[in-house]
Amino acid sequence: MNQAIRNSWIVAIALFALLFGSISYVQFFAADSLNVNPNNQRQLLKTFCSNRGPILVDGQPIAESVLTDTDCKYQRKYNDPLLYAGLTGFFSKYAGQYGLEFAMKDELAGTSNDAFFERISQAFTGAVPQGYSVELTIDKDIQKMAYDMIPDGVAGSIVVMNPKTGAIIAMVSKPSYDTNLLASHDEGSVRAAQAELSQIPGINLYGSSAYTKLYAPGSVFKLIDTAAALESGKYNKDSVLPNPAKMSFPGISYALPNYAYGKCYTQTEATFTFALENSCNTPFASIALDLGQDAITAQAEKFGFNDNSTKIPDKVVTSRFPGGKGPLSDDALAQSAIGQLNVLSSPLQIAMMTAAIANGGKQMQPNMVQTVRTPDLKTVSSLVPEELRQSTTPEIAAQIKDWMVSVVDNGIASQAGIPGVKVAGKTGTAELGDGLNNSWFTGFAPANDPQVVVSIVMPKVDVATGAQLTSPNASKLFKAVLNK
Repeated sequence: MNQAIRNSWIVAIALFALLFGSISYVQFFAADSLNVNPNNQRQLLKTFCSNRGPILVDGQPIAESVLTDTDCKYQRKYNDPLLYAGLTGFFSKYAGQYGLEFAMKDELAGTSNDAFFERISQAFTGAVPQGYSVELTIDKDIQKMAYDMIPDGVAGSIVVMNPKTGAIIAMVSKPSYDTNLLASHDEGSVRAAQAELSQIPGINLYGSSAYTKLYAPGSVFKLIDTAAALESGKYNKDSVLPNPAKMSFPGISYALPNYAYGKCYTQTEATFTFALENSCNTPFASIALDLGQDAITAQAEKFGFNDNSTKIPDKVVTSRFPGGKGPLSDDALAQSAIGQLNVLSSPLQIAMMTAAIANGGKQMQPNMVQTVRTPDLKTVSSLVPEELRQSTTPEIAAQIKDWMVSVVDNGIASQAGIPGVKVAGKTGTAELGDGLNNSWFTGFAPANDPQVVVSIVMPKVDVATGAQLTSPNASKLFKAVLNK
């Protein structure tokens, strides 16, 4: 009998230890990962009917909580939803929470750690609990202008940012949608809207495609090859590069062609100036083969590729180089070096890369939250520019900037130019087959004192359409920001 009792006690103690350990793990070790999981509805349900703080652009709410005549006292309302859906995301009992509504959920709900004393004050005064307001760095005029530049039916994205601070001035993508459809308190209408919206080609309900989708970057990646070449010490501004019409590889029939447009065909050798002005392929493929996969990968990572920790504050999808696993064959490395094959990048990553060149090689943390304030307008936090990494040296950044100016002054990005202002730029054309491409432009202005970076991608368009929608629109955005 005593042995049976003793065994029962041992089992009970073991079960208690297991239960206590499980609770401790959830409370102390897994809490952070559970809180940042969008599928965790516990906090959402806890605050669903509360008066969440507004999300503001230029002092006006683009997301706010409004009174209802139902048992659920407040409902989320979105203003200009097509313009801001990719930034705000949505707050929904039935569809979850995404975008800034998720990334800033604690501040908007007034449940963040720094809201503790605010909650105590509200309890004593009897004030209705209210979340903090979140003011964005977005400029409403530039946001509207950029959005209107993307034609309906084209799944394009545009990022405009300040290279010195990392502040995002505009970030848009199409197709967009009305976030109010998912904020409804009627479950049936939310489910129906979600099903209908998900059928729209290219739609992204969970954050702007500018930071949540990846595209083959094409020739804008050649800026990374250039930085790697100069950092290696094997190349300088006067280097002459091989520029054959095609690059062949031993043992296979595939040959990498040079860029069909521009003037690449006129020279069998090229300077960096000529190669970048005309976006020639074979010179940069030869650089990659000379330096090797590890050197190009290391330089790409200095600009932010393969970094899965970037937040704005919502999490940014990880851009990838080389994209595949293991060592690349020579032909695969050559294709990767010109932004093709398995290389993928978000538009925001290309803007960050460009901003680092504009900012003397120093890459700043991107952010679109300017200020967080209490309901009585006390400032809780404000944007403080933060250096993310040193992508390249100031000297190399200055040299690449000079070549990018030449691309606009004398090369195939001439339509990005502004009379009286030096503009630095680079185009990209990632071939997708069937005559379609991802058409890119990225650049900054003024080149001598950069104030604004513009990065544009128009996926799955022909060359003529891409040329019309990228460089000329970049010029308009440069002018608009500089005239502010």
